[in-house]
Amino acid sequence: MGTITSAAELKNAIQLLELEQTICGQQLKEHFFLTYESFKPASLIRDTLNDIATSPYLADNMLGAALGLVSGYISKKLAVGESSSMLRKLLGSVLQFGVTNLVAQHPETIKSIARFLLQYVIPKRNK
Repeated sequence: MGTITSAAELKNAIQLLELEQTICGQQLKEHFFLTYESFKPASLIRDTLNDIATSPYLADNMLGAALGLVSGYISKKLAVGESSSMLRKLLGSVLQFGVTNLVAQHPETIKSIARFLLQYVIPKRNK
């Protein structure tokens, strides 16, 4: 704003400032309401669950962990079987832990090996 020299210019400037204050007040109220709503416990839980559900990495991580647990369990059952030997059970648990960690930490390597086996090693059926 420039220099105000008349009463009419002063009146106009006051009206413009009052209008600006009204608009800024409404925006502030809207922003406050949105912030208030986002901090409600239900909103926080809903937003967190949405973030988890839409995360592309979570599904891969869960799949890798589940595959690791299953493969570790199967490897222990194959190695130990129904043995009553404490040493054999201990070695089976160590094997299970190792296989579980290996598969869970390297799921892409396991997937690429499986793809290779399915494509080249296992013969395709002729239709």
